[in-house]
Amino acid sequence: MNSDTLKGNWEQVKGHVQKKWGELTSDEIDQINGSRKILAGKVQERYGRAQDEVDREIDDFENSY
Repeated sequence: MNSDTLKGNWEQVKGHVQKKWGELTSDEIDQINGSRKILAGKVQERYGRAQDEVDREIDDFENSY
């Protein structure tokens, strides 16, 4: 899955995003709206992780779908 696919399949994927990053609120999930950049920012902010770590985590997530 690439970033375009993430955005295109957001309604199907957002439940998996909520499960993977459970500390994100429903409002935050809605704000992400399939944007990898916003997802990365929210995960970084919520979990206090470095950008490169978050990028790898999202890559792994995208590759699993």
